[in-house]
Amino acid sequence: MKRYIIGIDVGGSTTKIVGFSEGVMTSPLFVKATDPLASVYGAFGKFVAENGITLSQIEKIMVTGVGAVFIRDRIYGISTARITEFSAIGLGGLFLSGLENAVIVSMGTGTAFVRATKEKSCHLGGTGVGGGTLLGLSNKMLQIRDFETIMETAAGGDIDHVDLFIKDITKGSVNNLTPNVTASNFGKVSDLATKADIALGIINMVFQTVGMMAVFCADKAAGEKVVLTGSLTKLPQAEQIFDDLAAMSGVDFVIPPNAEFATAAGAALAYEKGFDAEEI
Repeated sequence: MKRYIIGIDVGGSTTKIVGFSEGVMTSPLFVKATDPLASVYGAFGKFVAENGITLSQIEKIMVTGVGAVFIRDRIYGISTARITEFSAIGLGGLFLSGLENAVIVSMGTGTAFVRATKEKSCHLGGTGVGGGTLLGLSNKMLQIRDFETIMETAAGGDIDHVDLFIKDITKGSVNNLTPNVTASNFGKVSDLATKADIALGIINMVFQTVGMMAVFCADKAAGEKVVLTGSLTKLPQAEQIFDDLAAMSGVDFVIPPNAEFATAAGAALAYEKGFDAEEI
């Protein structure tokens, strides 16, 4: 009979859950988190039902994230423990990317930066710029309140109608900055800018802010890579924006498969690797 380790990331807006059996990750899924406890039990019930897992097959449940503090009892009587979010971010980012060490960026409501190796994770800092920023600005500026609509709206946008570039302020390059490097986000908003242009400008500003902070964190001399995780990685604009940042900075950005489930995966892996955890 297969035995499972369940990892649950209780975030500010979504709860994510994954299962591990014999080192293989099983069918990750998420639910929207309006209430931490309700979302945890909802995600757990949906996960075991969709994967045909019985409670007797579950060896351990590992919880993490900002909402994990609300879990004060074992989930369905199964052995449950709480792992620090930064340890989970580091372990999950390395597992999904296949790297031995990296700066892991967790883009959630805000953004956290973690330097991770297989043995330990170190929280480097964070920024309040993240998914919450994207939703808040879109709500006030465009009356758009969900990620799916933001993505659809931005698809036809032209960033040249919003941002000020080096080419707009000089005829040549500035040191190693090429003409198409952003000089100022929203520094050239045209009266003719459409909702699509503004939506793309908001996405671009959030990603560029997070990306440049990651560049400052990375050890370029050692060739340290940056692994991007969290729900924002699902936005189709992410790949191009971070590719452009990589070309400018010389720092490689990696968006691994299932990047939005990195912290949940890391929580489960923490048990397998014997990391210190708080029993519930």
